[in-house]
Amino acid sequence: MADRSFLDWPFFENRHREWAQALDEWCAVNLPADHSDVDAACRKLVADLGRDGWLKPTGIDQGESFDLRMLCLSRETLARHDGLADFAFAMQGLGMGTVSLFGSDSQREWLAKTRAGTAVSAFALTEPGSGSDVANSTMSAEKVAGGWRLNGEKTYISNGGIADLYVIFARTGEAPGARGLSAFLMPATVEGFEILERIEVVAPHPLAHFRLNDVFLPDSALIGTAGAGFKQAMAVLDIFRSTVGAAALGFARRALDEALARVRERQLFGAPLADLQMVQGHIADMALGVDASALLIYRAAWTRDMGAPRITREAAMAKLHATETAQKVIDTAVQLFGGDGVRKGFIVESLYREIRALRIYEGASDVQKVVIARQVMV
Repeated sequence: MADRSFLDWPFFENRHREWAQALDEWCAVNLPADHSDVDAACRKLVADLGRDGWLKPTGIDQGESFDLRMLCLSRETLARHDGLADFAFAMQGLGMGTVSLFGSDSQREWLAKTRAGTAVSAFALTEPGSGSDVANSTMSAEKVAGGWRLNGEKTYISNGGIADLYVIFARTGEAPGARGLSAFLMPATVEGFEILERIEVVAPHPLAHFRLNDVFLPDSALIGTAGAGFKQAMAVLDIFRSTVGAAALGFARRALDEALARVRERQLFGAPLADLQMVQGHIADMALGVDASALLIYRAAWTRDMGAPRITREAAMAKLHATETAQKVIDTAVQLFGGDGVRKGFIVESLYREIRALRIYEGASDVQKVVIARQVMV
């Protein structure tokens, strides 16, 4: 049973505690999902989560703000039960984050579908030549009569190939670099949208490399104003970066739980592993890392929920510490499991594969260090 004492911390209100408890109970009944067909599993997870109301925090109504504590609690809880369920939840929020924050009334109509789980969303920012360097994006959007003509490629796009709609960032050329990007809302049914490759990774998730070939989007597809795309993307990532740390925290909590059960039941030299002081030292390090990550994550979420316009420093610290620490916690759990730690069918083996990508996406760990240093040195 995962430690839930952190819910008593003053960061949370009763509604957060009740949400976390109810979601945990739902997860115990409905997860893990069947991962044999990842695309089908993700569609079903989105549908099930939406049907039962768990996707409500992934979008906001006009004039509202994201409840970042609710988003983080949701991702932590889901990740502790099933990494693919966390992925399905997270992408409904990240995918439509730009629309939630900056979308028009007609664009925001899609939020009813993504929050209900009847439409799958995607956030298309990364390109073959630009990952962390978003300002180097080359996908073009040329103004034409009645709309825009888009050309270029995106890669490592989560939900690529299964999404019903994509938020696309493209260069409209108002100024060089970051100031010349804009965001567009694109249905997957548009003519000229071509999936080039489905990408397989160590922890299977739906990912794709795609190309837009003279895709026409009407003026109504532009999100906000032309040239504001970079700021919009950074505002979305500023919110959702903390939730990546929360997912890592969920993985780490599960690894700690699995390790505790293992060292209590596993015998070595006639006594439980838990009796060995070195093992106790490992457990202490794991617990310390988990609690420190939780404090950083929920500090960031609370700060944002209390009205801070940006939490760049707090979110970067939370994401960096939680993902790096979770990697260490899970690696320790694998070590304590011995041979079974790398054996298919054991939870710690799947956690070992799940955690690695979190240290890369939405700002790699080295990039987070640069962000933190610049914030501290201002």
